Amino acid sequence: MQKACIIALGGSLVVPTLSDKNGVDVLFLRRFRKFILAEIKKGRTIIIVVGGGKTARMYNRSAAKVVRMSKEDLDWIGIHATRLNAHLLRTIFVKTAHPVVIDHDLSSADVEKLTKSRAKLFIASGWKPGWSTDYVASKLAVTFGIADIIDAGDIPYVYEEDPKKNGGAKPITELSWKEYRTIIPTLWTPGMAVPFDPIASRVAEKENLRVKILYGKDLRNMKKAIEGKPFQGSVIA
Repeated sequence: MQKACIIALGGSLVVPTLSDKNGVDVLFLRRFRKFILAEIKKGRTIIIVVGGGKTARMYNRSAAKVVRMSKEDLDWIGIHATRLNAHLLRTIFVKTAHPVVIDHDLSSADVEKLTKSRAKLFIASGWKPGWSTDYVASKLAVTFGIADIIDAGDIPYVYEEDPKKNGGAKPITELSWKEYRTIIPTLWTPGMAVPFDPIASRVAEKENLRVKILYGKDLRNMKKAIEGKPFQGSVIA
């Protein structure tokens, strides 16, 4: 896929809260849709891998209050939350996106079909337990020869510590994969809240991928990152 980019879109941007009046962020989705369509019009091919966000965490917490949940079952709930968000995105891009959400590991036949597709926008969800959407984004980057992943979440940088726990945590604008992996847990757990998860990080380091961490609602800044221009955020490479 020429002139292609992968956007790992945090599910918390799609569904920031879970309430009757203000759940899905419709205003953001309208802006995001306009932004993506403009990029496609320029000839760019885009793969969006969307997370489960608040929906996954709420369902996981609720299930765990009823019965003791295995990590695999918690993961499956999270995966289906990503699929719900993915189908929401596919629906709002119905005239542009490939009609089928990428929800499984791709065979060579799948890759050939997608490569030959006239579609310029592909939506992907989670795939299977133990694989976060960060990992899916990394796998797709390797499969389609895309060097950069735009990780658009609800925090603008990688920080030395969790900024939600320590308001004085310092941002880091550039760091190696080795440096990054020293400040995150070594094991993946369902619902883990880190900029880029440990399993995906190992793949990204091995495959020489570059991940750009940024605040996903700042679309002007995301545009700079996609175009390879200086942007506000962190680069892990």
